[in-house]
Amino acid sequence: MEQFDFVILMLDAMLRVSVPLVLAAMAGLFSERSGIVDIGLEGKMLGAAFAAAAVGALTGSVWLGLLAGILASVALAMLHGYACITHNGNQVVSGVAINIMVAGLTVVLGIALFSRGGQTPQLPAEARFTALTWPGAEAVADVPILGALYSELLSGHNLLVYVAFLAVPATWWVVYRTRFGLRLRAVGESPEAVDTAGISVAGMRYRALILTGILCGVAGAYLSTAQSAFFVREMSAGKGFIALAALIFGKWRPVPVMLACLLFGFLEAASARLQGAFDVDNASGFVREVLTGLPFLIDVLPFILVVLLLAGFVGTAVAPKASGIPYVKER
Repeated sequence: MEQFDFVILMLDAMLRVSVPLVLAAMAGLFSERSGIVDIGLEGKMLGAAFAAAAVGALTGSVWLGLLAGILASVALAMLHGYACITHNGNQVVSGVAINIMVAGLTVVLGIALFSRGGQTPQLPAEARFTALTWPGAEAVADVPILGALYSELLSGHNLLVYVAFLAVPATWWVVYRTRFGLRLRAVGESPEAVDTAGISVAGMRYRALILTGILCGVAGAYLSTAQSAFFVREMSAGKGFIALAALIFGKWRPVPVMLACLLFGFLEAASARLQGAFDVDNASGFVREVLTGLPFLIDVLPFILVVLLLAGFVGTAVAPKASGIPYVKER
């Protein structure tokens, strides 16, 4: 049973750390399906994390914090759209610029508002998303196997965890079962045909970016008001880039993308679990040196996997044909 409990705890941690990856990857899916490459997922998450924590600290309301995070992320998405859709700018350069701008701006605003070196104060309980206990979870906690699955793996997560995994079937339904999704995919594959049919290419792409901003806003709010209780500089820690890798690995399809995010989340959860699993004090010589450096190697495992997956799959994954190509309407 100890091994089973360990597996349950690992899966529980995997779900928690996968949430921002899943949300950001679904956000990137809307953007890239419309033909807009969005390197700025990282910046939007970071900006949303700061806005959510700052407003939560100032107002004591988790819902106002979430709203602020979403608005900040949507504003950054519109900035990206203004550069790339309205003015046909380079989409990669615009995304990188947003990442750099937000990385500096959140620190400056944090110092100006709170004088804590770019951090926000510890959020009170009412400004955080706390765990939700499902009915009967405590009563069945001691039941072998099923009790652990229900009370530990399914119950006990905060609201945004459930929102993240519900966003996957919702994204699938929007992209593949609605008129908006049909037009979205058409814009990403052949914007000329969409324009000929009398549908605004720019309008569709702006709407896709609004959805991108909303999902990134929820992902950022999760980082600072659910997974943590405050904002610290660079707290997104490359999750936007990992989400992009998952998007490519999953070939821009919601369910495979989610599975790729869970794989990255499992590696991150494993690194956290294995950090204290080695007895460094009782080791000596070469073994001690290896065990001392092993936690750092475990930390970079998700990023090593990103490189390996992109090296192996980026050639076989076929992006939307119009991805990264500005559309200039013929006159």
